[in-house]
Amino acid sequence: MAQCVVIADDLTGANATGVLLKKLRFTAYTVMNAERLDLKLLSDTDCIVYPTDSRAVDAEIAYNRVYNVVKLLKDNNIKLYTKRIDSTLRGNLGSETDAFLDALSNQSMAIVVPCFPQASRIVAGGYMLVNTVPLHKTEVALDPKTPIHTSYVQDLFKEQSKYPVASLQINDIMLGKEHIAEKIKEYKHLGVRILIFDCISNEDLDTIADGVIKSKVPFIAVDPGTFTAALSRKLMKQKEGNSKVLITIGSVNGVAKMQVDELLLAQKVLPVFVNVKELVEGEERRTAEMNRVVEEVLNSGRNQEVCAVIGNGILPENRIDLTVYARRFYVEKEDISNLINDSFAEITYQILLRNQEFKGLYSSGGDITVAISKKFNSAGIRLLGEVVPLAAYGEFIGGVFEGLKVVTKGGMAGDKNALNQCIHYLKEQLYM
Repeated sequence: MAQCVVIADDLTGANATGVLLKKLRFTAYTVMNAERLDLKLLSDTDCIVYPTDSRAVDAEIAYNRVYNVVKLLKDNNIKLYTKRIDSTLRGNLGSETDAFLDALSNQSMAIVVPCFPQASRIVAGGYMLVNTVPLHKTEVALDPKTPIHTSYVQDLFKEQSKYPVASLQINDIMLGKEHIAEKIKEYKHLGVRILIFDCISNEDLDTIADGVIKSKVPFIAVDPGTFTAALSRKLMKQKEGNSKVLITIGSVNGVAKMQVDELLLAQKVLPVFVNVKELVEGEERRTAEMNRVVEEVLNSGRNQEVCAVIGNGILPENRIDLTVYARRFYVEKEDISNLINDSFAEITYQILLRNQEFKGLYSSGGDITVAISKKFNSAGIRLLGEVVPLAAYGEFIGGVFEGLKVVTKGGMAGDKNALNQCIHYLKEQLYM
């Protein structure tokens, strides 16, 4: 049974949104030929994605195409309606949004969130920026079919729509979901039908989605796909999975912290932090800390798809001086480092051994990965692909966990989204 209808003004945009939904384990069906519409496929898919090929046509034609498709696909069981727009605001934004609202005829509000943070398209102060450049100063503005003359999003909708338009800017987003919910209800009472949001990050997308849901105001999403993905995670029932992912991170650099922060904002993850100091204060305290972490992951992560074991040294104030411990125990610094790596490997081993629902592992830091491979008694890793530069995907060969899928990455490798991309990729592979 379809839970979501996405109407896009072109095929590539339709498929791009469908891929985002597929990454969340929803099935998506792009309608290529309305005359050969397979009703059985529509009933068996989670998301119906319908391109109207209306970006460059006259506004009246675009209105009619969208209106007719909404009327065709409208159903009381649909949880999310989305008007997919171009990420650079080209096309018949206003007339197609009007058509969607008119066809639903339920006094919905259009919630417009036109940002795509991963593609460096954000809206701040009401203005769209592409790679920090105002939209109207980019090459997109010179598009021969759909030129752009302003970067101010509200102006574009006001010029094209018959409905009242308003905006919420970044200072409103910063006040959180409760404030957003109240503002939505306030604008609804004032008769506003199209509400445009500033958005500069994935965190903003989640906050806006939470505010919209909390307001209980009927709505359609108008966005280039990322806001639709954020809403779908919250509104639609995902297929149950039986494959969990474990993350083991021992890196202590700023890049790793930035990537962990981004992951925790973007996905539902249970983070369990290891007190690294306890691992080097003697065998009794080391064993107790390892047991604590294992039990917390197994108990608190019982219903979590992704669990993360993270060394608390990722925060500068928690980092230990290996030299101090080397002197205390009359060993080399490398011995202390190896003890820490072996402890993370033992924690990983015990979690996987005791909960066999974990089918995927992400390991950060070369030393950690080596220690894990030794603990698993693995002969090696069969390389199957590259996720992002310096991040490899493969599976363990031999040993206790033969065939376990793994992504390995250096702690310093990648931008802030690299860890998030790796976990998405690993989950996709597990559910293929």
